[in-house]
Amino acid sequence: MKASLQRATLILSLLTLTALTGCGSAPAAQALTFVTAHPDASPTATPFQPAPGPTPTPFQPVFPTPTGTILPTPTNNPLVAPTTTLEAGIAELPDSPALPTLDPNLQLTPVAPLDDQETVNFLLIGSDRRPGGSFRTDTMVIALLRPREGQVSMISIPRDLWVYIPDFGNQRINTAYQQGELAGYPGGGPGLLKATILYNLGVEIDHTAMVEFDGFRHIIDTLGGIDVPVACPYTDWRLIDPSYNPEIESNWWLYTVGPGVIHMDGDLALWYARSRLRSSDFDRGRRQQETLRAIYSRVLQTDTISRIPALYQDLTSIVQTDITLTEMLQLALYAPKLTNADFRSYYIRPPLVSAWTTEGGASVQLPNEGPMSAMLQEAMAPSQRAVERQAVVIEIQNGTPYDGWDQLAASRLNYAGFETRIAPADRRDYGYSTLLDLNAATDANRNNTILSILSLPSANLAVIPDANSPVHYRLVLGADYNPCFRPEQLSH
Repeated sequence: MKASLQRATLILSLLTLTALTGCGSAPAAQALTFVTAHPDASPTATPFQPAPGPTPTPFQPVFPTPTGTILPTPTNNPLVAPTTTLEAGIAELPDSPALPTLDPNLQLTPVAPLDDQETVNFLLIGSDRRPGGSFRTDTMVIALLRPREGQVSMISIPRDLWVYIPDFGNQRINTAYQQGELAGYPGGGPGLLKATILYNLGVEIDHTAMVEFDGFRHIIDTLGGIDVPVACPYTDWRLIDPSYNPEIESNWWLYTVGPGVIHMDGDLALWYARSRLRSSDFDRGRRQQETLRAIYSRVLQTDTISRIPALYQDLTSIVQTDITLTEMLQLALYAPKLTNADFRSYYIRPPLVSAWTTEGGASVQLPNEGPMSAMLQEAMAPSQRAVERQAVVIEIQNGTPYDGWDQLAASRLNYAGFETRIAPADRRDYGYSTLLDLNAATDANRNNTILSILSLPSANLAVIPDANSPVHYRLVLGADYNPCFRPEQLSH
């Protein structure tokens, strides 16, 4: 049996990602800069989303050749393409290749439970539920907590994952919750979704927390907004103003964020975590984990955790969860001990899944047993590599004219498990990045790992042993640094 206190000690750290910050008062969110609305814009809102198009080739930023001089400062203001309409923009996207068709009689076999008495498993759910209507759980993140090691693994589940839903047959996983609610399944929607995850992934969920769109906005705004490290520029269609009618095409614009540390209010954070018209559900999972990490960082910066008793009643009106007040108070003592370097990110995406078409014409993602099993076993197990990397501290100095790029590099290294700290650079016009190895005894393998994570060549490494240095490495960013990276490509 899991020891109740030890098993519970880290749940709060994940619950606060979606819940605890949604109550009480906080400074108002920073206002966003918008371009002038279209003259035909109409302020009548209805819950409709424009039809998504196929996935385009991901945009990669092009940076100037480093010269060692001050470069023009990039802007993080939203961009709009005045000659592009929503309909035309989607039509210009490339056609997707034909997908293989699923056998309607396909039998999905159950996965053996990955029973680990050292973990507590938490499911974070985002839903589009509205009064009187049907809904799906399009955001699902499993958090596997290891209290003894102080490690957390987050696994993003795509909404189109094709699974066997107990008593209901093969369906998309995002339909399980509502079916459980409507059919009176034991435990309701959470009960059926837990059973579905256990059958198909072998992970037994201990606790759930679900928040709807309005609750998510409220959580972010109550925090006074969050600062999200956006490493790669992201562009997608967005309503010019939340109050405008989404059914009118002229009320939409192409909105771009990044690269940089972007301050987001509730509406912008919801758009960033939810949109996928010009990307994919897999990329959306990546952005959702970025947003969760930013929420956690903001929670640690505020006095939210100490106000749990006063906030609990308001919390339960925003987030549906089975965590009790007593458990939250126990967990509050441990949440500050976790940093973003303690979180490992995993994503159910190719090659873990393959695209198929159902007999009814729906596009779904079919699990590939071998790669999926390997990922789940790695996520469930304690990571000795994480322990080794967390013992290494890397100081980052921003020698570029681009504000926030030191935080982008820190986020990148945190994803790989390294602890970081930020320090000011002596100048902001370095042409080239330099990684200084300050260790008394150099470790060539570790040096190559860090350079690989940062996509820097070996020529950018300088070995300067310093027995009195409080850090193991010093990274000075230059104009040659490209902040864009894909966390799913980083090893844990």
